[in-house]
Amino acid sequence: MNTYAIDLSLKPTTFDLWHVCLAGTVALLSLILIVLLLSLVISRIRCGKKSLVQQTAPTAEPVVKIVEVEKIVHAPVPEPVVLKEATPDAALQLLGLLQKEARFIDFIKEDITAFSDADIGVAARVVHEGCNKAINEHFTLATVRNEPERSKITLPQGFDAATVRLTGNIVGVAPFTGTLVHKGWQVTGIRLPKLTAGHNAAIVAPAEVEL
Repeated sequence: MNTYAIDLSLKPTTFDLWHVCLAGTVALLSLILIVLLLSLVISRIRCGKKSLVQQTAPTAEPVVKIVEVEKIVHAPVPEPVVLKEATPDAALQLLGLLQKEARFIDFIKEDITAFSDADIGVAARVVHEGCNKAINEHFTLATVRNEPERSKITLPQGFDAATVRLTGNIVGVAPFTGTLVHKGWQVTGIRLPKLTAGHNAAIVAPAEVEL
């Protein structure tokens, strides 16, 4: 049996077309590999520089635009004044009580020019007593202020103008200091009799017929 030995240390002494193509292919592949490696290295370097610039560059503060807006403030609309309509029955009832107890309407409607002061005084006393009786029987009264009259008082800022009426030279704003001329009156209780259904309160004094 024949045995063939291959000597790997032998170098070719001649180059044919096959060896030329093989050598060219190896050189081309080596060149392409070198170009790819260089491209990769350059790309890495550029990315590193870009990242470093972004880290070191100062962060730009957001631009805040201040827009001045002119605010139009409308004056508050005044609340409508609600007028309460008073029922006439209570007023007519009180007038009837004054007439019953003091002949109040007769005294007011009487022409007193022909009477002397003494006569008028006597009639006024009767009317006074009757009116006082009617008022005390059906109303509880109290003074608005408890200070003695003609004494000096001071009204603070925000005082109730419904309970105190200012007179004289009113200048400036509260507090006001002045003289108490009248204590005022306020009703703290009412005891008017109840009216029956169909009662005509407008008849404050019926006509009288003596038989």
